[in-house]
Amino acid sequence: MTFSITAHDPASKARTGTLTTDHGPIQTPIFMPVGTAGTVKAVHQRELEADVNAEIILGNTYHLYLRPGLDVLQQAGGLHGFNGWKRPILTDSGGYQVYSLSKTRKIKEEGVTFMSHIDGSKHIFTPEGVMDIQRTIGADIIMAFDECTPYPCEYDYARKSMEMTHRWLDRCIARFDSTEEHYGYRQTLFPIVQGSTYPDLRRQSAEVIASKEREGNAIGGLAVGEPAEEMYAMIELVNEILPASKPRYLMGVGTPANILEAIARGVDMFDCVMPTRNARHGFLFTTQGIINIKNQKWSRDFSPIDATLGGYASTFYSKAYLRHLFKADELLSGQIASLQNLTFYLWLVRQARAHIEAGDFVAWKNEQVVKLMQRL
Repeated sequence: MTFSITAHDPASKARTGTLTTDHGPIQTPIFMPVGTAGTVKAVHQRELEADVNAEIILGNTYHLYLRPGLDVLQQAGGLHGFNGWKRPILTDSGGYQVYSLSKTRKIKEEGVTFMSHIDGSKHIFTPEGVMDIQRTIGADIIMAFDECTPYPCEYDYARKSMEMTHRWLDRCIARFDSTEEHYGYRQTLFPIVQGSTYPDLRRQSAEVIASKEREGNAIGGLAVGEPAEEMYAMIELVNEILPASKPRYLMGVGTPANILEAIARGVDMFDCVMPTRNARHGFLFTTQGIINIKNQKWSRDFSPIDATLGGYASTFYSKAYLRHLFKADELLSGQIASLQNLTFYLWLVRQARAHIEAGDFVAWKNEQVVKLMQRL
C-alpha cells in the first residue's frame, strides 16, 4: 500500500490524497460503507459501485469468523471472492465487539474470551489469532486487535487498557510480519491509538503507534458517547503526533458534521453504520438537511428525494413515494433510504476533496456543518 498527499487546505489541516492498494486506488478523504457480515445492508454490490461509487467497504472480523466461518471464506478465495466486491476492503479486528459485548466476554492478557451472539458457543480472540483470521478473510487493510474503552472511563482503567492494547499490538505485528498473504495480493496492518479522552494517555498512545512505522494509523475509542468537543480535541492532539505522510483513519465516526470537522483536523478515512442504520428507520441525510421521511409533511411532496445528489435512488423516487413505502412496511423503503444516505456520505467527502483542492474548504465546511445538521 502506498499513500501520496495531493493537496493541502491553506486554512486547516485538511488534505487530499491517494491511497493505492492491489485492489485499486482510494481517493481521500474517504467514507467507507460498513458491510459488517460481508454485505452493506440492503444494498447490492452493483449499486455500491455504480450509484454510490464506494471506493472501499468494511467487513468485521468477529461477525465473519462466526458466520459464514473461515473455512467457507478460504474456499471462496477470501471475502472478495465470496461477495464479489472487486475494490478494496478493510476489516475491523473485532476490538469494538470487545467493547459492545461487555456482558458476554472476559478480557485477559492472552486475549478475549467471548460467547457467540448467535448460539452462545465459547471462543477466544488473541492478537495472533485475529491476524490469522484477517489473513483468511483477505482484506486489503486489516486492523490491530485492541480494546475500545467506554465513556466515561476511569483514568486507571483507560491507562491499563491502553498499555495492554500496545502489548497486543506488538504481538499483532510479530504475527503479521511472520505470515504470508493467502490470495496473492498484499495486505497492510494499521495500529490503533487508544487512551479514552485523557490527553496524556492519547499523547502516549499516539507516540507508541507512530513509532511502529506502519503504512497507516487509526484513531479508536472515540464516538462512544463523549461530547463532540472532547472528540475533536483528542483528534487534534493525536494528529500532531501521527506522521502526516501516512493515512489517518478515525474509526466509527460519524455524523456529517463530525466528518467535516475531523477532515479539518487532518483525518483521511472514516466509517460508520449511521447512514444505513438511520436509513432503515426513515431518517435521511440530504444536501439540504435531515429528513424524517415518516412525517406527515412529506405525504404529498412529489419532488425527488435529493435532486442535488444525482444517482438513481435520490432522483427517481419522490419523498411521498418513499414515505408510502415506509408506512406500508415495504422492504424497498430501506433499500432506497440506504442508497440515499450512502450516496450523500460519498458526495460529502467528494465535495470536501474539491474544496480542499480549491483552497476554500474551511468556509465551505462552516456553512455545511450548520446546513446539513438542520432538521427539515
